[in-house]
Amino acid sequence: MDTRTFKIYENIEMKEVRFKNRYGIELAGHLYLPENYAGKKNPAIVVSGPFGAVKEQSSGLYAQEMATKGFVTVAFDNSFCGESGGEARNVASPEIFTEDFSAAVDFLGTLEYVDRNRIGVIGICGLSGMALTATGADTRIKAVATVSMYDMSRDISRGHMDYYTEEQRNMIKDYLGQKRWEDAVNGETSWGSHEISFTEDGQINTEAPSFPEGMTLEEISQMLHGMDDAIGSFFDYYVVRACHERAINFVSSWTATTPVGFFEFPLMTNIKEISPRPVMLIAGEKAHSRYYAEDAYKAANEPKELVIVPGADHAALYDQMDLIPFDKLTTFFQTNLK
Repeated sequence: MDTRTFKIYENIEMKEVRFKNRYGIELAGHLYLPENYAGKKNPAIVVSGPFGAVKEQSSGLYAQEMATKGFVTVAFDNSFCGESGGEARNVASPEIFTEDFSAAVDFLGTLEYVDRNRIGVIGICGLSGMALTATGADTRIKAVATVSMYDMSRDISRGHMDYYTEEQRNMIKDYLGQKRWEDAVNGETSWGSHEISFTEDGQINTEAPSFPEGMTLEEISQMLHGMDDAIGSFFDYYVVRACHERAINFVSSWTATTPVGFFEFPLMTNIKEISPRPVMLIAGEKAHSRYYAEDAYKAANEPKELVIVPGADHAALYDQMDLIPFDKLTTFFQTNLK
């Protein structure tokens, strides 16, 4: 059964594929093939994200669309998530998620119809930081673009707009330490939110947003109008427009200790080393996450390009075809994957 959440193009062939990263974890992917791909060496693009999403959602949409532009593309589920392997389930790792991009490059480079000297990467939302980090270390990646970028190490360890105080950071670390004791004693994984917030009285709030069971889509849509714009935008995508049973979003279904790795390991410390390979960072004008792309742009060396999409919020660039600048992405990769 095809569970992709976007319009499927009949002229673009999709194959289910499997490949392993260097830790031996098997990753599940969807390989998209452009028309007339056989008998020649084609440029290729790896696509992944958003954080907690699956290949049947935004990354698949991007991969399919870029295949119409003549690129062999692969969208994949991260280790421990979706249909990919790895234990424990639903744990996020900045290091292993970064490795997954290079593993996808490995896979594409073994295909007889892919030119391994013309491979690029697109990272969406929370996988953007991993895409940039992988590119900084893996010179086989010749160009990298990000969309609605998040730096998950910064976001998880410091909060949105770096709002955590030193006291709050220490409270979170203490909480995570206690969760590790709990898991060690019980011999099983406990579940929680990957982003820790605080209640009005200053206590740790570990519950992720959720809807009462049995609510209709119409009732959910009405509730969205009363929410914070960013949260409403996420809910509107993950619950209304592109709900998928294997996606890990807006329920407390990450391992509770997932934040540990993001406190320990910053992303993009090697961003300047991407140069002289090019970087394109795409963000919505109204996105709450826009500052991540702007800060990454400042940190990167030339050649680099920052694209601000008028009128778009963060999640609009997941699937709104009238807002996603596929023309700019196409030109960027056609130019740099010659």
